[in-house]
Amino acid sequence: MADSALISEREGSSVRSQGARELALWGGTIFLSAFLLFQVQPVLAKIILPWFGGSAGVWTISLVFFQISYLLGNLYAHWLIQLGNSAWISRIHVALLAISLLLLPILPGPAWKPTGSSSPVFHIFGLLAVTVGLPFVLLSATSPLLQAWYVRSRGGNRPYRFYALSNAGSLLGLLSYPLLVEPHSSTRHQALAWSYIYALLAALCTWIAVRDRTVTSVLPASCEHSSPDWKTLLLWAALAADASALLLAITTHISQDVAAVPLLWVVPLALYLLSLILCFDGQRWYRRFLFLRFLAVALAGMGYALSPEFVNAGPWLQIPLFCIGLFICCMVCHGELAGLKPEPQHLTIYYLMIAAGGALGGIFVGVIAPRIFDEFYELPMALAGCAILTLICATPVSPSHLARPGRRTLLFCCAGIAALALAFLPYFTAPKYQETKRVRNFYGLLRVQEAAATVNQPAVRQLINGTIMHGMEILERTRRAEATTYYGAESGAAIALAYAHQHGSVHAGIIGLGAGTLATYGQAGDRFTFYEINPAVVQAASSQFDFLRDSRAQIEMVPGDARISLERQPIQNFDVLLVDAFSGDAIPVHLLTRESFELYFRHLRPKGLLAVHISNKFLNLEPVVKAAARELGAKTTTIVNDADPNHEVYTATWVLVYQQGAAPPGAEDGETLPRWSRAPNITVRPWTDDYSSLLKVLR
Repeated sequence: MADSALISEREGSSVRSQGARELALWGGTIFLSAFLLFQVQPVLAKIILPWFGGSAGVWTISLVFFQISYLLGNLYAHWLIQLGNSAWISRIHVALLAISLLLLPILPGPAWKPTGSSSPVFHIFGLLAVTVGLPFVLLSATSPLLQAWYVRSRGGNRPYRFYALSNAGSLLGLLSYPLLVEPHSSTRHQALAWSYIYALLAALCTWIAVRDRTVTSVLPASCEHSSPDWKTLLLWAALAADASALLLAITTHISQDVAAVPLLWVVPLALYLLSLILCFDGQRWYRRFLFLRFLAVALAGMGYALSPEFVNAGPWLQIPLFCIGLFICCMVCHGELAGLKPEPQHLTIYYLMIAAGGALGGIFVGVIAPRIFDEFYELPMALAGCAILTLICATPVSPSHLARPGRRTLLFCCAGIAALALAFLPYFTAPKYQETKRVRNFYGLLRVQEAAATVNQPAVRQLINGTIMHGMEILERTRRAEATTYYGAESGAAIALAYAHQHGSVHAGIIGLGAGTLATYGQAGDRFTFYEINPAVVQAASSQFDFLRDSRAQIEMVPGDARISLERQPIQNFDVLLVDAFSGDAIPVHLLTRESFELYFRHLRPKGLLAVHISNKFLNLEPVVKAAARELGAKTTTIVNDADPNHEVYTATWVLVYQQGAAPPGAEDGETLPRWSRAPNITVRPWTDDYSSLLKVLR
C-alpha cells in the first residue's frame, strides 16, 4: 500500500510538473507573440517616418493599419477554429507560417519612398502590407488560437488571464522600445533582430500546432450557454471602438504640436494596454463606483482643455492631463468590456468583436475624420461617446421607471445630445475670425483668416497651421511687401540672405513655404527654390497671399519631402539654404539629424550659409543644431531678433551654420546676436536617423 501511494504521489507530481511546463510553453508563446506584435509598430513607423515628412499622421495611419491587420488576424483565428478538421487546421496554419518566413527581414526597400506630395495614406498601407502584413496577421492570431486550443485540451479552464498576459507582453514590447531598444541600436538592426525572433516564434507555433493536433478538434457547443445576441456583439464592438478612437485622437492631439517621435506615441498606447491588463487580470482592479467618479472629472478636464485658453499650454500640462484622462476612459471602457465577457465557448467571437471595434475606431480617427471634418472634431466626439456608452452599461436594463423601451431610448438620446453639446462647447466659444480658406489633410489643419484693422494694427491676412502662425501679410497695398512674423529685417533669415547678396545674385533653397514671406527678399536675377510637402500650403500661398506673385526673384516649387527631393536632385550649389519646415511646434526630426546636415552642405557652395529656424515654445533646439554642426566641423551663430509690433514682426530664433571662413561679418562661433537669454546652454548627443531624444531639450 505504501509503495502504491508513493507511486501515485510520484505520478501526480510528474503530471503537475508536466502541466507547469505546458503552461509555461503556451503562456510564453502567447507572451512572445504579443511582445513582437507591439515592438514592430514603433520600429517600422520610425523607419518610414522621414519618408513622409516626419508628420504625426505617419504614426496615426500606421496604427490604423496595425489595427486592421489585428482584426484580420482575429478573423482568421475565428475561421480556423470553426473549420472542424484538425488536420486542415494544422496544415493551413503551418503553411502560412512558412510563407511568412519568406517575407523576412522586415526592411522596406527604398523603392517605397514617395515621389510626390499627394496624400500618403494608401501608400503607407501598401508599404506596411508588403513589408510586415502576413507576419503581423499571424502574430495577431496566435493569442486567440492558443487560448482556444488550451480550452479544448483542458475542458472548463478559463483562458482570460492569457489575454492579460498577452497585453503584458504588448506593454513590455512598447516600453522597452524607447527605453532600451531605440537608444542602443539602429533601426536596421532592430528590424533584423525582430525578424530573427519572429522566425523562432514561428518554429514554436509550428511545433505546438503539429504536436497538439488533437486539441484542434471542434469544441462541442454547450447547451447551457447560448450564443451572444446582436446587441451584446454591438456593445462589445462599441466599447472597443471608443477606447481605440480616444487613443488615436489623444495621441494626435498631444503629438501634433510637440514632435512626431516614438516617445509620445508609446506613452498613450502603453496606458491603453495597461488598462486592458488590469481589467482582464481580475475584477479587483476595476471598481465601477470609483471609476465613474474619476470619469466625470476626466471628461470635464479634457473638454475644458480643448478650449482656446489652453492653446498655449505647454507639454508638461497637456501630456499628463490627456494621458491620465485617456487611462481613466480606457479603464471604464475595458472594465465594462471585461464584465461582459462570455463563456470560453464564444472566446474567438468575443476577441473578434473587440478587434473589429478597435479597427473601426482607428479608421474613423485616422482615415474618415480628416476627410469629412475641417476641424479636430473626433476627440470631442470620442469623449461624448465614452459618456454615452458608460451610461448604457451602468443603467439597469429594466427598472420600473424605464420599463418601456421607448423611455430608455429617449433617455439615451437626451444624454447623447447633452454629452455632444458639452464636448463641442470649446469650439462654440472659440473666437471667430473671417476665414477665407480652411483645409484639413494628412498634414493637419490649415486656415487662412483675416483680421480687420484696429487703431494700432493694420488689417492682415494670416496663415495658421494647427495653432501656430505660419505667415502674415499686411493688406495695405503700400505695405504688403513687408516681411512679417519670423522673417523681419533683423531676423536670422534676413541676415543670411543679405550676406549672400553681397556676392551678387543669390540661388536660395528654402525648406518650408508657409505664406511665401521669404520671397519678398528676392531681387532681380535671384532664384528661390521652395521645398514644400503639403499641397494645401502651396495652394494657399499661391492664391491667398501676394509674396510669391510680387517677388522679383525667379520662384521654383519642388513638391514632396525636402530630404527625399534633395537626395534625388543633382548638386544645387545654393548660396544660402534656409530650413523652416516645422509644422506648428511639432518638429520633423529627420531634418535635424547629422545625415540631413551632411545633405544640406552637399548642396551648398563652399562658402554657402545654412540658416535653421528653431523658434519653439516647448523645445530648445539650439543644442541639437550645434551638435550636428560640431559633427561636421562647422561653426554656428545664434541670432535672436526683438519683436516689432508696429511691423507685425515676432521674436524669432535662427541658427546660422557655416564652414570656416564663411561667417557673416561680425559673427563669432557660438555668439548670439543680438544677445537675448532663452534657455540654458546644454550639450546633447548628436541626433541621427537612428537616434533622437526630446528629454534633454524640453523646456
